[in-house]
Parts: sequence; structure tokens; C-alpha cells
Amino acid sequence: MDEFALLLSLTDRMLWVTALVAAPVLLASIAVGLVIGLIQAATSVNEQTLTFVPKLAAIALVLVVFGGSMMVLIGDFMQEIFAEIARIGQ
Repeated sequence: MDEFALLLSLTDRMLWVTALVAAPVLLASIAVGLVIGLIQAATSVNEQTLTFVPKLAAIALVLVVFGGSMMVLIGDFMQEIFAEIARIGQ
């Protein structure tokens, strides 16, 4: 039963880590898409490819700024998982 509780806690932590890693990229993409959509609506320019380059640039900027902290978060979680696997295997 203890291993089941451990599995549930690791699953919960995995979901939080996933949300924390994905949130900056998704929020930047949504914000840029909203701004470009408002500009397109105001100017009546409905070009589908117009939103691609600004979104790509915003995502690249977010990955440059937050990429290190994202990798630290993922690395810490992986170390925790491997430590638990080693502990269970003994």
C-alpha cells in the first residue's frame, strides 16, 4: 500500500511539473495570438500566416528566458524519480 501512495504522489508531482514547464510557453503563445487577433480584427487583415512568425518568436524568447529553469525543474524531478526507483528496487 505504501508503494501505491508513492506512485500517486509521484503522479501528482509529475502533473504539476508538466504544468509548470508548459505554462510559460502556452501563456506567451496565447497572449501573442490574442494581440495579433485584435490587430487583425481592427485592420480587417485576415491573413492566416500572420500569427505564425510572432508566435514562433515569442515562444523562442520564452524558451531562452525560462529554458534553464524549466530544465532544472525537470532534472530535479528525474533525480527524484530515479532515487525512488532505486529505493523500491532494494
